[in-house]
Amino acid sequence: MMRQRLSLRGRGVQLLSQREHSRQELRRKLLQHLRKAQSDTDTDTEPEPADADQQVDEVLSWLQDKGYFSEQRFVESRVHVREGRYGNLRIRQELAQHGVTLGADQAQHLKETELARAHEVWVRKFGVAALDPAGRAKQQRFLASRGFSAEVIRRVVKGDVDEAA
Repeated sequence: MMRQRLSLRGRGVQLLSQREHSRQELRRKLLQHLRKAQSDTDTDTEPEPADADQQVDEVLSWLQDKGYFSEQRFVESRVHVREGRYGNLRIRQELAQHGVTLGADQAQHLKETELARAHEVWVRKFGVAALDPAGRAKQQRFLASRGFSAEVIRRVVKGDVDEAA
């Protein structure tokens, strides 16, 4: 028994029901869905790229008009999930990969809380300051891989973290 393929709108709603997506990510997935649907039904002709782009743009506009899709919600969701484990650099880089940027308020909030977040991540992983240079380097590399800034890393590893921060 063959399953009926979802329409382009249906696929968009299905993707957004699972989690928030950026416009760029949703566009890529819908184009892939459209191409697969075309190849399943008609093996001789490939859809015109302009037609496929137009169809996907119409669906994206429809999803946005209906309130199913919002890049602002995507950014808020991504920041909320990532801010407990990653630094500003990593979060900004991930958002840039999705073709979106932080709002001014979100950027300010992340900047203000970066030291405290880095300290929490450091405490969960290590708990105590390393006594030897190799141990400090290991801790610094760990925090750098999480996207924390060099100044924040230096302060956390050195133990220069105020309880108020």
